[in-house]
Amino acid sequence: MFNVNTSDVRQFFAQAWQARMTTNDPLQQKAIRIIEAHPEYHHYLENIERWIDYNWLPENGESNPFLHMSLHLSIQEQVAMDQPFGIAEIHQKLSEKTGDWHDAEHKMLDALVEMIWQAQRYGTGFDVNNYVTQLRRLIDLGEEDEKRLNPHEI
Repeated sequence: MFNVNTSDVRQFFAQAWQARMTTNDPLQQKAIRIIEAHPEYHHYLENIERWIDYNWLPENGESNPFLHMSLHLSIQEQVAMDQPFGIAEIHQKLSEKTGDWHDAEHKMLDALVEMIWQAQRYGTGFDVNNYVTQLRRLIDLGEEDEKRLNPHEI
């Protein structure tokens, strides 16, 4: 999903939801699993034309359901590729610890959002070491012994 805009992302989730009984597309199947875990978002997907250009404002106490689902999808793609290395094991252990993949991913999302926010706020690249450390702490581990090379340092 490269070079997409907000409307494309929203359409993707709506189309995945519409095709939930027939699709064999692996990415759509991941999206459907996420959507099923968020029944509070179903009405957005079933009336996508009403929400395609809507701007959720945090200052009004709103959160963007499409951003939330996209973050879940990001975590799942990281886990599928095991990038950063070790995230698949962290996801598995945290899912076992919480008893639910969805709850585990919500905890992981907090770490992802924090790292994105810091990179934007301070104008730096994504700090993969800090990200992995935050994830490791979720399963009662600390920093790794060896630092990783951050993508922006290559």
